[in-house]
Amino acid sequence: MVLFLAGPIAYCVYIAFTDLQLTGQAKSSFVGFENFRTAFHDDAFLNAVKLTLVFTFLSSIVGQNTLGLALAALMKRASKPVRTVTGAVVVTAWVLPEVVAGFLLYAFFRREGTLNAILDWLGLPSQNWLFTLPILAVSFANVWRGTAFSMLVYSAALDEIPSEVTESAEVDGANGWQRLWHITLPMIRRSIGTNLMLNTLQTLSVFGLIWVMTRGGPGNHSQTLPLFMYEQAFQKSMIGYGTAVALLLLVVGSLFSVVYMRLLRTES
Repeated sequence: MVLFLAGPIAYCVYIAFTDLQLTGQAKSSFVGFENFRTAFHDDAFLNAVKLTLVFTFLSSIVGQNTLGLALAALMKRASKPVRTVTGAVVVTAWVLPEVVAGFLLYAFFRREGTLNAILDWLGLPSQNWLFTLPILAVSFANVWRGTAFSMLVYSAALDEIPSEVTESAEVDGANGWQRLWHITLPMIRRSIGTNLMLNTLQTLSVFGLIWVMTRGGPGNHSQTLPLFMYEQAFQKSMIGYGTAVALLLLVVGSLFSVVYMRLLRTES
């Protein structure tokens, strides 16, 4: 753990406070908080923060979480063949390598892609989705790829709810929405918090999917923090600045974790 985890993290923290570069520099020097001050005065960094929050909210907190719960609830009521087929289809998208999934969704959303072919066949207007709505396109791609994890978590949680509890509520006249709101969601609250935390942390670090689909473009309209960090560190050779951005991304993930951990606290 010290050699392969704590050591590299400590070294990255040190690099974030230097002006280390990949090329054209004999040695690095300590610059203190200069990299962090540069970041907070950099419009491109602030744009990346905004897009990262939008991407995380749309694809993880809303998309994967909601769709995963809906699929789990529907599969619980479905027949065994339907559950088997649906589970296989959804899990297949999850186990695909991120680069492969990115290419499939790129082929779906591109100007000459599948989505526009369907819209043309229906007589509806088409457009270049990766140019006009890039952050929505990559958010949809992340939902498509990652929903299986939420579905599996919620399927296990729903199976733990005693059937007599929901049957009693149904006998007492509670409709489907009332049973969901007053029985199901409270009883799987901890699973919801755990799923949200894991999904959020994973989504904050998504790189390959967006890189394959848009490379952060057009311009920087889909450039989240991992892509911004990569650009600064490896394309512009500013390792110190890029590592500082990575630490700020770590802080963002930590803030989300603190919120979710508070939600997971047992009520006194």
